[in-house]
Amino acid sequence: MSVLTHQERAVRRAPEVAGRTPLRPRRPEVRRPPTRARVVAGRRPGPVTACPRRVAPRWPWLAVIGVAIALAVTGLGVFAGSFAPAVPDRTATVAVEPGETMWDLARQYAPGSDTGAVVDRIEELNHLSAESVVPGLLLTVPVESGSVITGS
Repeated sequence: MSVLTHQERAVRRAPEVAGRTPLRPRRPEVRRPPTRARVVAGRRPGPVTACPRRVAPRWPWLAVIGVAIALAVTGLGVFAGSFAPAVPDRTATVAVEPGETMWDLARQYAPGSDTGAVVDRIEELNHLSAESVVPGLLLTVPVESGSVITGS
């Protein structure tokens, strides 16, 4: 394998003019990678255009933008959470029917409220978990003022 270090160029000779010496032929130019600056006598090398200088990121601005996004997401969450209807304060004692779950009771007696929040309130009022519901058990359930209470 051979490596070419010089590029041979055809030498053009200027026509000889009477009284002048002929121009000397140019030396072949050394091949350089395109990213390397060309050194010219008497001039300082300028910036290399093939490899632009990387600009450092502006960390303070990135931090400010991150905090602003976090505040916006938090604000939207709080704003969206304020629209959920609250769990009713009024309660009633209800007997559990066969095949009925706490979710069914929450939907039946507090239909305008968040069902998950009503189920949590039922568990809190009766000091039990969702698995311990059996038919005939008396439960204290939050009730909306407009809902009709059937049963006991």
